[in-house]
Amino acid sequence: MTETATTGPVAASPSRRGSLALLRAVVRHRVAAVGLVIVALFLVMAFFAPLLAPYSPYEQDLYAVLAPPSAAHWLGTDNLGRDLLSRTLYGSQVSLLFGMISTALSAVLGIAIGLFAGFRGGIVDAVIMRITDAFLCFPPLIFTLAMAAALGPGLHNVVLAFALFGWTGFARLIRGQVLQVRELPFLEAARSAGLSPWRIMMVHVLPNTLPPLLVAMTIAIGGAILVESGVSYLGLGVQPPTASWGKELQVGYRYLETAPLLCVVPGLMITLVVIAFNFVGDGLRDALDPRLKGVGLRRK
Repeated sequence: MTETATTGPVAASPSRRGSLALLRAVVRHRVAAVGLVIVALFLVMAFFAPLLAPYSPYEQDLYAVLAPPSAAHWLGTDNLGRDLLSRTLYGSQVSLLFGMISTALSAVLGIAIGLFAGFRGGIVDAVIMRITDAFLCFPPLIFTLAMAAALGPGLHNVVLAFALFGWTGFARLIRGQVLQVRELPFLEAARSAGLSPWRIMMVHVLPNTLPPLLVAMTIAIGGAILVESGVSYLGLGVQPPTASWGKELQVGYRYLETAPLLCVVPGLMITLVVIAFNFVGDGLRDALDPRLKGVGLRRK
């Protein structure tokens, strides 16, 4: 008799090996590694804000209005005596949550539209792309402001407005990838095997369009955070007393000479998180595209 039992750890699945290889490639990319560390720190800051914040973001100390940094308030207080460090920590929840949710909604909508347009082709593709071009004529911030003004102030309305505009870039990206993939030999084999168009799109076409989408989504998160900060700064985003980096900027610019940290701290947070997501996007691009100079995946 021959023994069929095997010893040792079970081999990882191809998808898991690919994910681990991608993570290693991004970590070896110095700029992307810095971005990953910064993004991780911000995620920890947002998730553990209730534990890290020394005060409630709504707690007022009317005896310490616009107070400078001290042992009691490490970053000072705002115009209502609220602790700036606490409001900065809680503000990261709003900015990161908005960036990720709005980008995810935009990506899902853009993937569906771009995949359908590219796979069908012909007049359907032409009509959808002309509609996409019409949306692209509007600057994102102006479009979001107009939608937020029409729907009313509030974060949920800003998310909806951004999702209704942000899909255009993802749709064009996915459509371009589909046009490259749909004529490849393995798709001809799938059609010859009698697979339905829906199965071909979802099982064979979509997975081959995802790598550039990951890069675009990472960079789009940073853009979404900028849009949210700008809309909140103009008073159409989150409403008081909710903490937001854009709202803190709106308050801080009035006291720029007497309490500069009210502007410097939220502005620095916005800058760091946007740059960090762009760094991660650069690393993903280099890892996923072997034609670019940088760290690439080593395939066996």
